[in-house]
Amino acid sequence: MTMRAGEARATAARWVAEHSPDIPDFMGAFLSGSVAWLPADAPLSPASDVDVMVVLSTPHPPPKPGKFRHGGALLEVTYLGWEPVPSSEEILASYHLAGALRGDTVLADPTGALGALREAVSRGYARREWVLRRCEEAERRVADGLAALDVSAPPYDRVTGWLFPTGVTTHVLLTAGLRNPTVRLRYLAARSLLLEYGRPEVHEELLGLLGCAHLGAERVARHLETMTDAFDAASAGPTTPYPFASDVTEAARPVSVGGGHDLLARGHHREAVFWIAATYARCLKILAHGGREAAFMPGFLDLAGDLGVGSAAGLRERALRVRAFLPRLRQVRDDILAANPDVATSGPVSGGHATRAAGSRRRPRPSTPP
Repeated sequence: MTMRAGEARATAARWVAEHSPDIPDFMGAFLSGSVAWLPADAPLSPASDVDVMVVLSTPHPPPKPGKFRHGGALLEVTYLGWEPVPSSEEILASYHLAGALRGDTVLADPTGALGALREAVSRGYARREWVLRRCEEAERRVADGLAALDVSAPPYDRVTGWLFPTGVTTHVLLTAGLRNPTVRLRYLAARSLLLEYGRPEVHEELLGLLGCAHLGAERVARHLETMTDAFDAASAGPTTPYPFASDVTEAARPVSVGGGHDLLARGHHREAVFWIAATYARCLKILAHGGREAAFMPGFLDLAGDLGVGSAAGLRERALRVRAFLPRLRQVRDDILAANPDVATSGPVSGGHATRAAGSRRRPRPSTPP
């Protein structure tokens, strides 16, 4: 039986109520990700998890628990260290956090701080000033990530270092469209947005930057098959001290592997490539911890070669292409902002005690992937 978004939220709230007394420095929790954007009666895909952000009153949160099953839902719990509590302006400028706190997503709020933030963020969320600030934050992640690219790193690390900043190009546009900056489905969500705004050619350009615009369904299915072999080996091994290790477990299989099959079955094989490559790299990272990656490296290098990033020179060239695309990305962003009827040109920024002194520039960073 398919779980509805409202049921998934209730399950997450029960987990928080049961476990928050045992979490040191607990000060609240809220939902993020797709479940925070869906109507309560919308079905939750088996390939989706429920993102729970647990807020701690410490600047140094412990490693996140990650993905695990609870009450029929696949939860992904992340710790956020908020000391001091960020201002509503800082949240409004964060493209991941603003979307999570724009609606009724607070699961626990013993101090009242999250409720005050949510109220202020919901008022200012659609103001053009803040939408543009969030788009610019996403664009900085593209530029900064590519600038930090280390082509001498192991293949799985260097491909990851290029893959995620490149994928954030979709987040710039999704943010302009007031859409969920989703992780796994970012290219499919960008396709839907761009079709709605009459810009299908831009979606092809984004796929071209990723290096998969030319790939056929059979070729992508082959890459999914070899990635699954690596997933099986990595998920069967010992626990690895790696932030995304919980994405490579049997509990996470419906998302990490099933998500790729779902996209292929719906005819979106090119949009599946981002997640296949990301999961493949994570599997190899885990396997390398035990010296077991060699048997699965050829398949990964085959995928990297198809994307044009199989060598250091290829990575540099791909990164340069993405950086050269940024001015066009800004123009498309501005076109969407101008055409979006839900973007307000004026209105309240924030209010009440949710706002901290303007001199503070610390911006909270979620420990979720970009």
